[in-house]
Amino acid sequence: MSAKGPLLPRDTPAPWRRWGADLDAQSVEQIENACRLPVSVRAALMPDAHVGYGLPIGGVLATDNAVIPYAVGVDIACRMKMTVLDIPRKDLESRQDRLRRAIEEETRFGVGASFKRRREHEVMDRDWSLSPVTKANRDKAWSQLGTSGSGNHFVEFGTYAARDGTAGLPPGEYVALLSHSGSRGTGAAVCDHYSRLAAKRRPELPRELQRLAWLDLDSAEGQEYWHAMSLMGEYAAANHACIHRHIAAHLGVDVLLDLENHHNFAWRETHVIDGREREVVVHRKGATPAGAGVLGIIPGSMAAPGFVVRGKGNAESLNSAAHGAGRVMSRTQAAKSFRWEQAKRVLEERGVTLISAGIDEVPMVYKDIHQVMAAQSELVEIVGEFRPRLVKMAPSGERPED
Repeated sequence: MSAKGPLLPRDTPAPWRRWGADLDAQSVEQIENACRLPVSVRAALMPDAHVGYGLPIGGVLATDNAVIPYAVGVDIACRMKMTVLDIPRKDLESRQDRLRRAIEEETRFGVGASFKRRREHEVMDRDWSLSPVTKANRDKAWSQLGTSGSGNHFVEFGTYAARDGTAGLPPGEYVALLSHSGSRGTGAAVCDHYSRLAAKRRPELPRELQRLAWLDLDSAEGQEYWHAMSLMGEYAAANHACIHRHIAAHLGVDVLLDLENHHNFAWRETHVIDGREREVVVHRKGATPAGAGVLGIIPGSMAAPGFVVRGKGNAESLNSAAHGAGRVMSRTQAAKSFRWEQAKRVLEERGVTLISAGIDEVPMVYKDIHQVMAAQSELVEIVGEFRPRLVKMAPSGERPED
């Protein structure tokens, strides 16, 4: 319970807006519930939305001086990174074995994936004692530095078609490396600890709001979580940096372009709320920052293109966009619905070589990325297109971490 006494749900929900059609009813219900929180001031729902813990995936929520661990997500600072590499386009076919070895030797997949010979990065020199959770997990985090995890996380080579001179890269077609992963086991431990703590502080919340329990940012616990979350942001970025650095070094090639962004995080931002500028905490759970001119990466699936985008700074979306295609069914339902023969036909038609993945990640479990992009044309503009050609995800049987 707050030192100020219990805070009850709002009589009038905070305003929110949705993008996209045919969003599932549970996701809509989750964002509506989030808008009933007494600390909520504005929200948005992206066209790739689907059900999550507390806040839906694809949910954006602005709060007043409060952070909600489950509105950030279990995989804190899950992010995208793309590097355009100085590799001949023909190598995607003629030297594919070389590219496969680079992925398999320079990262690891799976829930407990780690390196015996640890990667080096300055993030391990940060103050990991800022939270009891990060302090207890520092050694584990170091062993997992540069790994990719499971669930919807991937590392893949493909072609990148640059449409303009973004970041100094001339228009044309290139070979690129794209990765998707987050803060691994330590990030999950941070979420678990502070979401439980938040729930204990808010016993007055009705059942449907319990996973939206928050921590006041002027409280010791709120500050502790915020610092731990920020460290996990640095750590997730370091994971990607190691993957891309080691693969480029393995291949002996130069990096021509480097782009990245978080999509499970909370930021302090200034937005116009009720006619005046206010500092709020913007949670983007499975949503891409899309402020005016801000570059981001929105992937499709293992057989569908992803896009580099430039944000338009749409105020009603809280400067946000989708983070991917979005699932159309649960993992359990996917396992019951599909067989590898079906997926292999789709992959062959698209010219994609799959190294490994679970049946619950086949292309058919995702929305049409082109429809998702069309639904958010007022949020972002496309400046480049990535098409996967060689894909690796965690093998079948791994527990998802996304």
